[in-house]
Amino acid sequence: MWSASRASLIGLVMAAALVGPMTAHAETVAMIGTGNVGAALGRRFAEHGHKIVYGSRDPSAADVRELVAVTGHGAVAVTQAEAAAQADIVVLAVPWSAAEDVVRTLPSLSGKIVVDPTNPRVTASDGFADYPPLEDSNAERIARLAPGAQVIKAFSTLGFETMLDPKVAGGPVTVPIVGDDRAAKERVAVLAREIGLEAIDVGPLRHARIIEGLHYLRANAYGGRINYHFPRDHARD
Repeated sequence: MWSASRASLIGLVMAAALVGPMTAHAETVAMIGTGNVGAALGRRFAEHGHKIVYGSRDPSAADVRELVAVTGHGAVAVTQAEAAAQADIVVLAVPWSAAEDVVRTLPSLSGKIVVDPTNPRVTASDGFADYPPLEDSNAERIARLAPGAQVIKAFSTLGFETMLDPKVAGGPVTVPIVGDDRAAKERVAVLAREIGLEAIDVGPLRHARIIEGLHYLRANAYGGRINYHFPRDHARD
């Protein structure tokens, strides 16, 4: 059964406005995971002409079938391994603690773009969200398990509600993107821009830990969660 938040996601998805230009190049995108993030991004990408293949542990589950129906545009649900095999871009929309185990179960990801929207997170003794005792980022650990793939950190600094409808933020929202291949980053940036978000390339994959750190500022912000907007400093261009 869907949680209350996932049930409300369907209503938000149905109401989400189309934002941004139609795509010039249709991608096949595997959404590994059908929770809030996978459902939100899958629905929005599909609206812009991309083929969405949901990868689920149980593709026949009622909630997965409902998500496929709501997504429309030829979306399908298969196993996680089948979804990854079919796609050019693989989005690991799974809990951060499960990401490495999920990657180990997938077929070779060599030559594919792998998007990591996860945020490693624990709750500190004072109640604040904090980084687990890890030496590097989730994205870097995923990259070590996926030789030959272009791992891109993106979509980890905003909530699924903003993915569905960026207007709820009350202003522009920026998606910072890191990775080691500029062309792969630009393909992911196009997906972000199509759904009404700004996107900016902020460096190599080794900086993914910085991007993950933005989540803790967002989660711990006094008065409620925040969204990020990073306007360019044209005076220094």
